[in-house]
Amino acid sequence: MKISGAGIQSFLRNPGADTAAILLFGPDRGLVRERARDLAKTAVDDLSDPFRVVEVTGLDLKSDPPRLLDEAAQLSMTGGRRVIMVDGATDGISSIFVDLLKAGTADALVIVEAGILGPASSLRILFEKSPKAAAIGCYEDDGTALRSVIVETLSRYGLRADTDATSFLIENLGGDRLISRCELEKLALYAGGILDEPGGPKKGPPKTVTLEDAMACIGDNAGMSLDLIAFAAANGDSAGLDRCLERAFNEGTSPIAVLRAVVRHLERLHLALAMVDNGDSVERALSKLKPPVFYKFKSDFLSQMRRWQTDRLVMALDLALDAEIDCKTTGFPAAAGCHRALMRIAQAARSGKTRR
Repeated sequence: MKISGAGIQSFLRNPGADTAAILLFGPDRGLVRERARDLAKTAVDDLSDPFRVVEVTGLDLKSDPPRLLDEAAQLSMTGGRRVIMVDGATDGISSIFVDLLKAGTADALVIVEAGILGPASSLRILFEKSPKAAAIGCYEDDGTALRSVIVETLSRYGLRADTDATSFLIENLGGDRLISRCELEKLALYAGGILDEPGGPKKGPPKTVTLEDAMACIGDNAGMSLDLIAFAAANGDSAGLDRCLERAFNEGTSPIAVLRAVVRHLERLHLALAMVDNGDSVERALSKLKPPVFYKFKSDFLSQMRRWQTDRLVMALDLALDAEIDCKTTGFPAAAGCHRALMRIAQAARSGKTRR
């Protein structure tokens, strides 16, 4: 069965005893891993228990196909349901899961982690169609989901982010759930937060995380590579854009995350130009943006405000949005499509007249 939308959270809390296997897939590897652990904890409290938790990879199963059935048939020596976690699954081992679902499991929950799987994926189709299995897509957090992650993570440390800090965090996080949580936990420690632990001392009212806190702790890390890509494209710097894209893709950043970062940047640039068209100077329009432009990029942003015209910005936004739609199409070369769209945006940045 396919689990999506509002049904995901309730399923993560209680997948049901009849569910023998669950597939988690998508571009957000951190979210895949987080949900896999949440599901595992519904069956086993201690995930380090070697008698009840087994971890294997897709390559392990490919070299030894009967292993999954053997593991699923075993009973725990200490009692309770066992968990089998399979990392790096691909369509190449779909037949192994066909055999598993036909045979059933003695008392085991099989949790399968995979990367991007298109609608035609044999593995995805198997889990979506089987009444004994479930499939959940894991995609980059949008603004609403990321806001919830920010609130939930900081609250565990007795903290809350003010409006400007929250906007900045949404702007600079979100490509990978695990990275976002790590960055938020680092911010919590920087801001003097104390982790709320069972039996620990009761905390007073939550402390406030300010924009300055967020910029000091997050600015040089999580979103910087995406910022560099967005600024290189809007600056018309094709050579710099090539270098930044190659580095981002080598680090595992998805083309969709790259395109969304560029769209956010162009939208802010469009908003600033609207203020200029309404009578503000470029400097005043820049100062009114919330959250403010990171200090390292202010001169570049001012140059872009003088370089771009509103009509060409609309065209650039259309290019980036169309490329994101293409990247979600099965069989489309996402990295190449992202690269081509951003190069066209960089070309548009070089072709316009400069404002005074």
